[in-house]
Amino acid sequence: MAKQQDTKKLFENLSGAGKSIGVLTSGGDAQGMNAAVRAVVRMGIYVGAKVYFIHEGYQGMVDGGDNIEEASWESVSSMLQVGGTVIGSARCKEFRSHEGRLKAAHQLVLRGITNLCVIGGDGSLTGANLFREEWSGLLEELVRQGLIDEEAAQNNSELHIVGMVGSIDNDFCGTDMTIGTDSALHRIIEVVDAIMTTAQSHQRTFVLEVMGRHCGYLALVSALACGADWVLIPEMPPEDGWEEHMCQKLSENRADKKRLNIIIVAEGAIDCHNKPITTNHIKELVVSCLGFDTRVTILGHVQRGGTPSAFDRILASRMGVEAVLALLEASDSTPACVVSLCGNQAVRLPLMECVQMTQDVQKSMDEKNFEEAVRLRGRSFENNLNTYKLLSYHKADSELPNSSFNVAVLNVGAPAAGMNAAVRSAVRVGIKEGHKMFAVNDGFEGFYKGQIKEITWGDVAGWTGQGGSILGTKRTLPAKHLDKIAEQIRIHNINALLVIGGFEAFECLLQLYEARTSHEDFCIPMCMLPATISNNVPGTDLSIGADTSLNAIVETCDRIKQSASGTKRRVFIIETMGGYCGYLASVGGLAAGADTVYIYEEPFNIRDLQSNVEHLTEKMKTGIQRGLVLRNENSNENFTTDFIYQLYSEEGKGVFDCRKNVLGHMQQGGAPSPFDRNFGTKIAAKAIQWISRKLKESYKDGKVFANTEDTACLLGMRRRTMAFQPVVQLKDETDFAHRIPKEQWWLKLHPLMKILAKYKTSYDVSDSGQLEPVTRVRPKKAD
Repeated sequence: MAKQQDTKKLFENLSGAGKSIGVLTSGGDAQGMNAAVRAVVRMGIYVGAKVYFIHEGYQGMVDGGDNIEEASWESVSSMLQVGGTVIGSARCKEFRSHEGRLKAAHQLVLRGITNLCVIGGDGSLTGANLFREEWSGLLEELVRQGLIDEEAAQNNSELHIVGMVGSIDNDFCGTDMTIGTDSALHRIIEVVDAIMTTAQSHQRTFVLEVMGRHCGYLALVSALACGADWVLIPEMPPEDGWEEHMCQKLSENRADKKRLNIIIVAEGAIDCHNKPITTNHIKELVVSCLGFDTRVTILGHVQRGGTPSAFDRILASRMGVEAVLALLEASDSTPACVVSLCGNQAVRLPLMECVQMTQDVQKSMDEKNFEEAVRLRGRSFENNLNTYKLLSYHKADSELPNSSFNVAVLNVGAPAAGMNAAVRSAVRVGIKEGHKMFAVNDGFEGFYKGQIKEITWGDVAGWTGQGGSILGTKRTLPAKHLDKIAEQIRIHNINALLVIGGFEAFECLLQLYEARTSHEDFCIPMCMLPATISNNVPGTDLSIGADTSLNAIVETCDRIKQSASGTKRRVFIIETMGGYCGYLASVGGLAAGADTVYIYEEPFNIRDLQSNVEHLTEKMKTGIQRGLVLRNENSNENFTTDFIYQLYSEEGKGVFDCRKNVLGHMQQGGAPSPFDRNFGTKIAAKAIQWISRKLKESYKDGKVFANTEDTACLLGMRRRTMAFQPVVQLKDETDFAHRIPKEQWWLKLHPLMKILAKYKTSYDVSDSGQLEPVTRVRPKKAD
């Protein structure tokens, strides 16, 4: 605790007074860059530094003049929801020359800017690092030429650089996700979902080309997220004879009554002889081999456009704040770093090590060492690839093993988008592992009534993009029906259970675990996957469905804010779901640019409400036209949404007027976001592999017997890793009365929202990233 107190003090001591920070976006644009710029500007001003926009990337730095202008708090208002980059980006040949960099150094010294925050791809970041290495030499040259004096050279002797990776391709090593990737996936999946309906009508085959000249991430993840029949990426060139193999699979799928085929191709796809594979080549193949009606769609720059997703806004806001902290802590001995995301954890990595690794990927691919290329791409890419391989089944490949085990899958609690993707993945991986898979309709209610039937590979086709729960789900807990459920387990000879759901699913697994003493039938491996929009399950940072819900909230907030454009000043009071868990309100508020968020986890009183209203009134007297206040539905039983609306209406008279919106069940509906489809698919595959291991371990004398704590687990994401945790051990971490975990990681993001909304607050930096080396070779870890 002492350490935490120390670091808390440390943040208040991290002063930017007297420092100047330049922020630029360079290279190809990506959605979310504006959120990053906004965060850098506001955090910079918050700590007392001057922040400058450098317009048009390095070109603006070389040209100087109006291209470098001081930013104010208001100048980044309303840019959070805008795609692309508002401050402009350009590819700059001049900066690649020594003369160009000399001009740029001169422009920065004139304004005393010695801290640079560069948002771009690996090329832009490499350029920044070279600039830093040459800095002292450039200053000496400027002094010699009489352009600056000794004193100016002395005062600006060190240049600090922090990079953030903005690239839709996700082609930068060392980071799980780059800014823009998630939004690009949203664009691709929107198109694929739309194409599927027309393809289905005409029984067509569609060949889609997505971006990724050197990196197949977008193609791979969108193929996972839409259940494509075939994917071609540069990191995994198909072996000779692939054409025949592919056509065979397409015709098998048609024979299984599937009315459409989707083939996804990365623009940089190659075969094993490094020859490009084009969409037209594939179309000709399918038409000549199979005679299928085939169409090609090239997505092109659509993928770069549009509004950033909730994930990208949060990622960019977190990275922007982290970048300013890194600049404040930088010294002449620290190498230039890049702020990045590993799992759910912000980290700082040495910039050149990451760039080197990114270049090594290309080198490995040129040398046809594709396994090495995949390994260097990092664990996120590797996991996606392995899951894709697990889910691609080809009858001609081999006969499936037969494990003689029966595994049942069910949904419990309220529906959440992505549940169906998880069920599909579990069923298919289970079949591939040799198990017989059973689907239970309507949760434990259907279980005790015997609504259990075998489910096959073809039954789950097309499920990934469907919202809600196709199996049906109920909140019924098993405690009252234990005898009947045990009887059904015997009738169907169920050897393992996979429960997908929210807080109720957690309670169900606890009840079944505790019933093992009285019912031997429950001594089987059981695993739970968290799926709830509220994200209130202990043992995991994220739940399936929460991302889709956040996107619905953010999209609606954008629309609501826009509805007031052109009218007089207006404040919107918006109520979100989530029970007692403030995740949706708090993180949604960060992504939508809220002024205030009211949540149960942070108690508030009438004085807080008073100061919030005053704070907003002051803000509205400047150039800011719209305010956004989010309130979690159960944040306070007396300060209701109506009460807050009436309070703000009364207190804001003459300055702003108010409107209120209760978002309601639209937060629960809709097609799952790419993140939820992918997350559901990956964790379900991992859960089934765990179940297979536990079944083998607990099979003795012709039957399965599993009664230890570690055979009833919840699979959750904890910071950097996915972990199986015994549900009984999570009991102590849970507040059952309010159905929330006792400790929630996202509360650390809450002060971030306040800082970006101009509140003075204490921000705990004990969690901020420390510079760490890039890990290259990871030993295969035992699960």
